Parts: sequence; structure tokens; C-alpha cells
Amino acid sequence: MTVQAPKQVYAGDNFTVRFVVDARASDFRGPSFKGFTLRSGPNTSSSSSYSFVNGQMTSSVQTVYSYTLLADVVGSFTVDPASCTADGKKVSSQSFSIKVEKADPARQQQRQQQQQRQQQAYDPWSQPSQQAQEIDEKSLFARASVNKTNPYQGEQVIVTYKIYTQVPISQFAIDKLPGNRGFWAEDLSEGRQIKQYEETVGDRRYQVAEIRRGALFAQESGKLTIEPLDLNVLAMVQRQRRRTGTIFDLFDDPFFSAREAVERPLSTNRISVNVRPLPSAPEGFTGGVGHFNVQGGLSLDKVKANEAVSYRITISGSGNLMLVNAPSPEFPNVFEVYDPRIEDDIKRGDNGVSGSRTYEWVLIPRSQGTYTIPELKFVYFDPSNGQYVTRTIAQQTIAVAKGDPHSEGHGVGKDDVRLLNSDINYMHPLQPGSLRKRSATTHAGWPFWTVAACIVLLAAGALIFVRRRQEAEQDVAGMRRKRALRVARKRLKSAAKHLKAGDANRFYEEIYRAIWGCLSDKYSIEPSRLSRDTVRQCLDDKQVPADRQESILKVLQDVDMARFAPGDAHAQMQTVYDEALDMIVGLE
Repeated sequence: MTVQAPKQVYAGDNFTVRFVVDARASDFRGPSFKGFTLRSGPNTSSSSSYSFVNGQMTSSVQTVYSYTLLADVVGSFTVDPASCTADGKKVSSQSFSIKVEKADPARQQQRQQQQQRQQQAYDPWSQPSQQAQEIDEKSLFARASVNKTNPYQGEQVIVTYKIYTQVPISQFAIDKLPGNRGFWAEDLSEGRQIKQYEETVGDRRYQVAEIRRGALFAQESGKLTIEPLDLNVLAMVQRQRRRTGTIFDLFDDPFFSAREAVERPLSTNRISVNVRPLPSAPEGFTGGVGHFNVQGGLSLDKVKANEAVSYRITISGSGNLMLVNAPSPEFPNVFEVYDPRIEDDIKRGDNGVSGSRTYEWVLIPRSQGTYTIPELKFVYFDPSNGQYVTRTIAQQTIAVAKGDPHSEGHGVGKDDVRLLNSDINYMHPLQPGSLRKRSATTHAGWPFWTVAACIVLLAAGALIFVRRRQEAEQDVAGMRRKRALRVARKRLKSAAKHLKAGDANRFYEEIYRAIWGCLSDKYSIEPSRLSRDTVRQCLDDKQVPADRQESILKVLQDVDMARFAPGDAHAQMQTVYDEALDMIVGLE
């Protein structure tokens, strides 16, 4: 922070002191100006400059805090430092001195007139500016659009949010995400570059920026509303100077005119969607709506009893993959069947959600023989023709050979029963009088009772552990809270690698996942409802201290703005990483 101030003034003079910060600044704290009379201030202004070198655009921001003061006491006065926050760091100016000398009235009046003329001619900061360029609703607005207004229930609808502008924009920040009640929402813009192009609306030509794209899946039929997206935009407008009749009037050309940042809140339009219900579903329908293929089967067709084999089903295509329920293949009763393991390879791109989901069942046949797994039908609804489509996995046959009889948990077949009937060991006769009646306690010494007590204690402990584990598994919200910070730290570790490599897209992707995922898991907020408002409401409900709330919300705002803010990208990434780390550590 630098200071622009005169070293010497005369009693009765009005003069200006400016504190200049070569960055976007906040939390400014000015000095007291002891010995002077404050006329006005602090007056804040900011400007941006852009340059193109080898096709690359660079930009810089400057913030100025100015005071108008009256020197009415003769003497020498020291002005204390001023301070503010710039790029996440605390900066301050140096203290400085101003000497006030006595002047006779005639010279004082002449000097004031001369000073006023010089300021009007040469000093751009003291110019009384005219009204900044008007920004009306036709020169800057936001709009949402969908690719379908009459979808089926569960059909994928792509919603696109755009900014239309005829004035330069330095940055924007999403203030509130739409709630979209009745829809399952998927973000398609994560890790995606903002698209910019020109578009004509009516008789006007606009610069358009696609700031967000999402996929919506209606969970109910009827008329549903896509809520607006609220955002704040910093627009750079021309500030016209008053003509002074000097050579500097040449710079009243718009190319040389000063720019100032004007904050404009924008909100997209509401969109009504008429959702059609699905026709009566046939047997085998598991909720899939889109275009899908299915394949799979057994990993082996020959196996021994008590050995594991897997049965896999892979559903691939585009549509509501994440909402498809697991198919229900029919397995023979002699198979021990474990719950399916689900593996997702789901991609979210400009054209919506696509990819694959794989279900894998682990099967353990307990008896030898030849068994058949019936044909599996997978039924989904194709919205392009309004009909249900059936895909099949052919019938599977598996031959189970006799397994090792000493294998743990092996079944008992007929051959094993026949063997037990003929393998009783020879019984030796006893001599008369060799049998004596003895009580159980005769053989039960202290080692026996010690072991028995340990067994009872271990059994009780195991029972308590199993019950507590079952209770914990039923408490889904509690499990999410426990793993929230662990997952967030893992993602921050990944973000640190991308920071070191200078990969901004992957860095911000991991940071977004870390902070939003942590808040979602820790405070049990559904991902589709995540926004600053829901986070603030949840923090209020949890009675989180006000200062902690403001710290969390500031991190969310800084992360949103840093991605598109001008300046040193690596420094901004480091600042965002430090703030995210502090927030997650604070949540612990």
C-alpha cells in the first residue's frame, strides 16, 4: 500500500490524501488524521487494466481510498499507517508527516484558485465524475434454458445458465443455487471451462458466457418449476471526465476513459416443465429412463463346492444411471449369495449423464451338481419413442464339482452321510470296577474356571460390539459425519498435488468436492440442496457460533470468486487452499 500526500501545505488549504493498493482490497482501516479537519472520506474507487501479449490477456486491479482534509492549524503532524486486506493478506502503509505553514490571506486565496485549476486539469482522481455508463436490463442479464419442456418422469433434462452482456465483466459469483424441488439434479459444469461466444437476441448482439450446466431428472409427474439461479456480477463501466479545455481532453475518448467496477445482482428466469407420467411398467422394470445396453454373466462355468464365483451385470448408456435399482437375478437355493457390490463409471459432460454401472454378486455353491441361473430381463423406458425396451442376459449354467470336505463351512452331501455310517472307531471293553462316579467339579480346577470366565467376557464383549456396530450402520447420518473430515482431508491432499503441478481445473475440482462434500456429510445436507442459504440455515440450526459461520461462508464465497478473479492464478490457488484447510481443521 502506497501513500499519495503533499509534504507541505498552507493553513486554510484543502488537500487530498490517497492510499493506493495494487489489488482488490477490503476491510480498510484509515488513520485518525490528528491536527486536520476531515472534509470527506474515505472515498473508495477501483479500476482494472488489461493488456494483451502474444495473444494472452493479463489484467490488474487497483483500489484507491481517498480523503479530503483541511489544514487549519500551523505545525508539523504525523499521520498513522492505514491497513486493509488484499489478496487474503493484511497490508499497511507507512506513517508520514505533513507540515502546515502560515500564509497571508491574499496568497492563500490565489493558491487555492491555482490548486483548484491544476486539480481539474491534471488530477483524474479529483474530477467530479459524471454518472457512470448506464447498465440496464437489456445490456446485462442472465437467462436459463432447457432442451425439453415436456419430458417424461425420470427423463434427462439439460438446463443451461448464461450471462448475456454488452459491457465488460471482470468476474461473477453464484450467490444461490436453485432448489429445484421435485428434481434429482446433477452438476455438469464441474471441471469445465466457461464457454464464451456471440449471440443475437432480438436486434442486439451480445457476448454470452455459459456459466453453469446441469442435468435434471423429474421424480414426479405434473407441472414442475425450475427455480432461478441468483448471482452477482462485477461489470466494468466507462466513467466520463468533465472537459477542462486542456490537452488532456484527448483522453476523454472511451479508449482512454477510466473504468470502475459496478456490482450488479442478476437472477435467471423461472422455467415451467410439464412432466409426463410413465406408462404402466412391465415386470423387470427397475427405474431406468434413457438409452441403455446390458451385458454380464458368470465369471466361471465350472467350480468346486465352497469356492466363490461372481455374477456381474453391467448397465451402460445415457440417462438416470444413478437412479436405477439393482436387478434381481434368480440364484439356486444351494448358493450362498452376498449383497451386490456396485461400481460406477459415470461421466457428466455437456450432453448429460452417461457411462456405466456394474453390479457384482459373490456366490458360493455349497453342494455339487449342475445348476442353472435363469435368463435375466432388464427393462428400461426409452423416452425417444415412448416405449419400454427389454434387454436380456442369456441363461447361465454352472457345474459344481465336489469340494474339499475339510473346507470351512462345507455342506454335507449323501456320500458324506454314507461314510459317517461306517467309520465309527473300534470300542474297547472296560474292566469291572474301572468306572467311578465323579462330579463335574472334580475335574474343574482354576484353569478351567479362568478360561470359562474369559469365554463369557469375550462373548459379552462381542455381543455388545456387534449391536453397537449394527446401530452405527443404521445411523446413516452419523456414518456420514464420521467420514466427512477424513474424506475432505483426502481430497485436500489431492488438491495440493494439483496445486504443485499448476493444474487449476483439477485443483478447483478437488477443492469444491472437499468443502462442499464435507459440509454435506457433516451437517447431513442432501447434495441437491447444497447452497449458501441452506448451509447458513443448517449452521443456525446447529447453533454454530456466528464468527465460525461467517468464516465458513467467506471460504465458500472466496472459492467461487477466486476461480474467475484476475491476477496471479497460483497465488489465488494457494490462498484458496489455505482457507479451505483452515475451514476443515476448524470443523474438527
